[in-house]
Amino acid sequence: MLASITRKFPSTKGIRGFNLAVLTVTPLIAVYGLWKGNIIRGTSYFAFLYYVFSMLGYHRLWSHRSYNASFPLQLFLLAGGTSAVQGSCYWWARAHRSHHRHTDTDLDPYNANRGLLWTHIGWMIFKSEFHSGPSDVTDLQKDPLIQWQHRHYFWLVFVFGYIVPTVIPGLLFNDWLGGLCISGALRLTVAHHSTFCINSIAHWLGSAPYDDVLTPRDHLLSAILTMGEGYHNFHHQFPMDYRNAYLWYQYDPTKWFIGLCGKFGLASHLKVFPSNEIAKGRLAMQLKELKAVQDRIEWPTNADELPVVDWETYQHHAQTRPLILIAGFIHDVSSLVDNHPGGRHHIVRNFGKDMTSAFFGGVYRHSNAAHNLLSMLRVGVLDGGVQIEPVLQTIPQASQLTVFEHERYSTVNPKA
Repeated sequence: MLASITRKFPSTKGIRGFNLAVLTVTPLIAVYGLWKGNIIRGTSYFAFLYYVFSMLGYHRLWSHRSYNASFPLQLFLLAGGTSAVQGSCYWWARAHRSHHRHTDTDLDPYNANRGLLWTHIGWMIFKSEFHSGPSDVTDLQKDPLIQWQHRHYFWLVFVFGYIVPTVIPGLLFNDWLGGLCISGALRLTVAHHSTFCINSIAHWLGSAPYDDVLTPRDHLLSAILTMGEGYHNFHHQFPMDYRNAYLWYQYDPTKWFIGLCGKFGLASHLKVFPSNEIAKGRLAMQLKELKAVQDRIEWPTNADELPVVDWETYQHHAQTRPLILIAGFIHDVSSLVDNHPGGRHHIVRNFGKDMTSAFFGGVYRHSNAAHNLLSMLRVGVLDGGVQIEPVLQTIPQASQLTVFEHERYSTVNPKA
């Protein structure tokens, strides 16, 4: 477990002082507020709402251009992203686009292969030899609102990250300390580590229903922590889709928020990946999983690997071995003599005979399980597939199947 968390942790070249201060002082303020213990209900409710406001953030609009937002909605989301104190929108979206373009490589700013600790928080605190790979951010460079926020980020982060969540509970509930410690610091600490889980936990915990070549995973826990961003395998396959949760029952409040904004005309051009192509990706992974199951199962020997013998040779060997002919295959039924559900006499009295018609319904219609079991008992192939004249005239038509014709009706052998 520890190895998976710390493996390939890069050698560091220094500390990012501002980031370290934010990520240590903020939790300490939160702990102080919890220690004081006088938490007002109104402040708690406001802290939760402000947390949701912070978590809506930059991601789907500016990192992936998954929909168009009206100017009021842009202001709202930009303020929320600023309140999360995770960098300017320009810096954040540029790094995130690099992450998608260079996932799991040394050009990925939070490469999951460097360990859980590095991807969760290490890359923000320590300077290293690794740098983000190039990504196209010309749209962000030309966006005056994004560039304005980038230039004034440190003033704005102070206002939306600390002053606003302190002042509102102070004015509404006369809870200035609770505003600072709970809706300010505690809300910010939870928002930080919930967001960081997308870089760490969402590349480590969960399933890969659309592609397993890269590390992103889908998991409900990650989705709950991050307002729906936890369906990360889907997101990395279809990054410009405004949804992270494709299925209706999956938890994705951010998708619901964007959809609601669309209903009220605040958002438009909501992008969705073609459902047919999503289904292809899902089916491909299901087939891959089934192939892995198939490879773990023992299958019958291929027909072309079995010895081919004539009728006389079959008759000769059946005098000393419990052999039965069914549909051109010679079977050694030693293991069935005492375990046959219909009784041993049905087996013993037919050694050396062609029992094709009886097996295929002339006497009893055997189950699919019986077909599968029988196929594992093949030891040879009868030359011609059926008994030779004059006995041929007395054999029912069902027994005249050749070994090749029988392949249409018997258990499919994936090795064949």
